Amino acid sequence: MAMASNTASQPGSSPAGSLPGESWGEWLDRHSRTFFIAPAVTLILVFAIFPTFYSIVFALSRVKFSSNGLVFRNVWFSNFQAQFSGNEQAHFLGRLTGMGLFGYAFSAVLIGAVGWWFFRSLSKTSAIGLVGRLISAAAALGLGLLFAATLLSGNQWGTLLNTLFYVFAGCAIQFVIGTGLAFLCSQPIWGKSFFRVIFFIPLMITPLGVGYAFKMILDITKGPFKPFWEFIGLRDWAWSTDAWAARWFVILGDSWQWIPFIFIVMLAALENVSKDQVEAAEVDGASSVQIFRDITWPQIVPVAATVILIRMIEAFKIVDLPNIMTAGGPGIATESMTLHSVFLWRANNMGDSAAVAYLLLIVTVVVCSSFFNYVVLSQMRKAHS
Repeated sequence: MAMASNTASQPGSSPAGSLPGESWGEWLDRHSRTFFIAPAVTLILVFAIFPTFYSIVFALSRVKFSSNGLVFRNVWFSNFQAQFSGNEQAHFLGRLTGMGLFGYAFSAVLIGAVGWWFFRSLSKTSAIGLVGRLISAAAALGLGLLFAATLLSGNQWGTLLNTLFYVFAGCAIQFVIGTGLAFLCSQPIWGKSFFRVIFFIPLMITPLGVGYAFKMILDITKGPFKPFWEFIGLRDWAWSTDAWAARWFVILGDSWQWIPFIFIVMLAALENVSKDQVEAAEVDGASSVQIFRDITWPQIVPVAATVILIRMIEAFKIVDLPNIMTAGGPGIATESMTLHSVFLWRANNMGDSAAVAYLLLIVTVVVCSSFFNYVVLSQMRKAHS
């Protein structure tokens, strides 16, 4: 007995925690999945999870530089509170100096619509689903009332609504144009392979290149379109000093880069539409509009909803184009939340910078989760029913 025990405990006989009679090779083979995935998990821990927790420390602290490095003073949620009150409120939310008539009218309609939607869904959801709908309703009310108190009341809005403007207006334009181009290239037209390649090129250019290119093109005094600007009477007009013109030109550059992404995904969806159903509808005398509405669109709508969701997540992070084209100006008219965070970081205000970044994360999660649950999933259920 003693001799057997000594033999089993000798080094090299079998690894710790192994099965009876299992060799080193068999033990390694049994744990191969763990060893293969361990490097990826380690990299995620080092380069993703640790910085995330460290950024939480920044968001909850006042950070100062000293000869010994960074000095942290815990202030809990003061950095977050500063974005909703005090001097930083106008930068993040906008100037809330009073609500106008249109603002009150919009607020009344919004409260009624959200309240009707929420109470109508009380009997159809579980407890967890009810919490999710409550969060979505609160977010919709908060953002809608902020919209009413700023834009509809003649007040300047902040970086929060700037970001949402880029997301909703930009993604809508990009989806319509991208889907239209995809539909054209899915038809039996001459040279469609050439156009597929041309339409995809902008996606291969870096955002920095797109920003500088559009800044040059839109230069009224020296750009290549100078004769055109002069012809339409805009010789002395500076679009970079006009808040709405600057916002739309930023969206123009962003759309030029990201329309190819929607184009290529929607083209793949359109080419997978059942040809038999389309041909049967044509034989029955259905028009092109009827075929698209009743046959094509129901089959591609799950892909459409998914591609919009992916594009929305990316649009929330817009920073390159407004930084290069306008530097966030005029004032903060084109400054996104990401650029807001970058400017605070450059000013060594790292606590507020981290707080704005986490507020962006919260807004992104709430908006995209709501879109996924109420649009993407519902369309997928309809497609499978």
